[in-house]
Amino acid sequence: MSTSSIMQETRQRLGRRTALRDRRGLALAIVLGAQLMIILDMTVVNIALPGIAHGLHFSAASLSWVLNAYTLTFGGLLLLGGRTGDILGRRRVFVAGIVLFTAASLAGGLAQSAGWLLAARAAQGVGGAFASPAVLAMITASFADGRERARALGIYTAVVMGGGSLGLVLGGVITEWVSWRWVLFINVPIGVLVAIAAPVFLPETARQPGHFDAAGALTSTAGMVSLVYGIIRAAADGWGNPVTLAALTAAAVLLAGFVWRESRAQQPITPLRLFADRRRAGSYLTRLLIVAGMFGMFFFLTQFVQEILGFSPLRAGISFLPMTAALFGVSRLAPRLVSRFRPWTLMVTGMLPVVAGMTWLSRIAPGTGYLAGVLGPMVLIGAGMGVVFVPLTMASLSGVRLEDSGAASSMVNVMQQVGGSLGLAVLVTAASGAMGPAASHAAVVHGMSRAFTLAAVFDVLALLVVLTVMRTAPNQKDDTAANQ
Repeated sequence: MSTSSIMQETRQRLGRRTALRDRRGLALAIVLGAQLMIILDMTVVNIALPGIAHGLHFSAASLSWVLNAYTLTFGGLLLLGGRTGDILGRRRVFVAGIVLFTAASLAGGLAQSAGWLLAARAAQGVGGAFASPAVLAMITASFADGRERARALGIYTAVVMGGGSLGLVLGGVITEWVSWRWVLFINVPIGVLVAIAAPVFLPETARQPGHFDAAGALTSTAGMVSLVYGIIRAAADGWGNPVTLAALTAAAVLLAGFVWRESRAQQPITPLRLFADRRRAGSYLTRLLIVAGMFGMFFFLTQFVQEILGFSPLRAGISFLPMTAALFGVSRLAPRLVSRFRPWTLMVTGMLPVVAGMTWLSRIAPGTGYLAGVLGPMVLIGAGMGVVFVPLTMASLSGVRLEDSGAASSMVNVMQQVGGSLGLAVLVTAASGAMGPAASHAAVVHGMSRAFTLAAVFDVLALLVVLTVMRTAPNQKDDTAANQ
């Protein structure tokens, strides 16, 4: 073969590799853009909650359902969404989910009553549950284990965790300049663009034979809804209330039925073997506890800066920028850190500032200022989260069987959504109990302080799980580290 032929073949190979990288990069941008939109809707309405409560006449106790109607349907149906993508093709299901999410966003922005808005938020959650599992599954399939996947997961973590705090900033800007309705309307043009671009740039996956575990999906979703409803109902009417007890009993029966079903189903939406590896099981529990504290923190802190410090929605949103910047910045460094340090070491190191920041917030008082009592904790929490979540996500996905990759990817998101819903319900209940019947600023802040204290307890428990369940011997490589 002549030198010119060799050079021409080399150029062709390089061209194909460059085209493949470009296509993968574009596909990553599309799915992460959709994921960002879905994640934003978990927090973008936080800043708008006072306006929503006033405009649609929500009570203080029922206001949390604006968030929970979304997170519960999202978290409850994620596993079914992942399984549906395996059977029908991930791109097809991804696009269908985005279309439903977009239509529900339009309906929510047009809402004329509390029930209308809650129904739209629930429909958004259903759409997100069918679109979101494709994101992690495509990242896992497209990027090889090691530094390449760590880099992609670093971007994913920045989008997922940074998107939550970015939603507060965006919510403040939109609420201040336009209306709370536009925090939902903004999804419409983005969703339309993603739905058009996805069939062009995203490859379709092969369909896998199987059936849908509808019974598993229904029992898990109904069980979580009952559990969260019972906890929130207890905040208003007490733990001895008949409706509260009935809801909690139903939750116990339904969730027990879910576990029984999954242990016997031929193709369960939640293969129980995923929990056989203690580090993977520990990573799921750690994520649930961390997010339980984090989203409760968002809920109360957005109200503190507006109702106690008197910030406008725009200023309240901007006040969360330091947390967003810290989380995004550290998340981008995390892949390099993973290649140099044991993932377990990084998780422990990251949890320490998270615990410190949440403990600092628990000392909040009516006279607490933004610079003295809010800014520092937010930066600590944002930086710590940026360190923790990349190795935590890698621990959740490492060593998973090919046939379980969709379920394992979905479980990462499930723990996030369920943690957010349960954590918010528990913290709202704790705050309401500490607040009592008084409506003074002092009583409200006392309730918030109690909620932050409980969030700090969640973070301490998460740290203990990492220290004990997820620990490996110094001479034993983590599965995630071994792939670097």
